[in-house]
Amino acid sequence: MTSVSIVEPTPFSGNPIDLVEEIVIANDWAHDRASEEELVVEISGRWCDYRMYFVWQEELCALHFSCGFDMKVTKGRRSAVYELLALANEKLWLGHFDLSAEENSPAFRHAVLLRGISAASAEQVEDLVDIALSECERFYPAFQFVVWGGKSPSQAIASAMIDPVGEA
Repeated sequence: MTSVSIVEPTPFSGNPIDLVEEIVIANDWAHDRASEEELVVEISGRWCDYRMYFVWQEELCALHFSCGFDMKVTKGRRSAVYELLALANEKLWLGHFDLSAEENSPAFRHAVLLRGISAASAEQVEDLVDIALSECERFYPAFQFVVWGGKSPSQAIASAMIDPVGEA
């Protein structure tokens, strides 16, 4: 395989999971450090509880992140959810939604490449979490409309994209 290289890479020092754990503790979020390379965090959102997974892959110098919904997709609604995933992913700048085959639940995923910098920053981790939670909160109603409301993916995405004004 061809490899492109211009300059000598900056060695990455430290484990970004340590930084993630500091941020999690500072926010008083429930968490479990499953291993040196893995952290699980639980956060309550507006619509549901979210489970975030952070995994450090040292060989790739990448921090993998996922934020899963507290929602199960029945077998009969999977094809509609796959269509909804495609529509939702078209609207994202970073990350993507997918459906876990193992757990049958939607999740937002993203990986941050850290090669060439000496360490991850708190701002990078905070942005990652903020973007993921924002997108999950934005699209959760669309998933609900498809999974439990029987709506078509296009109806669900149109409903989710409406910005409400005022309060009832």
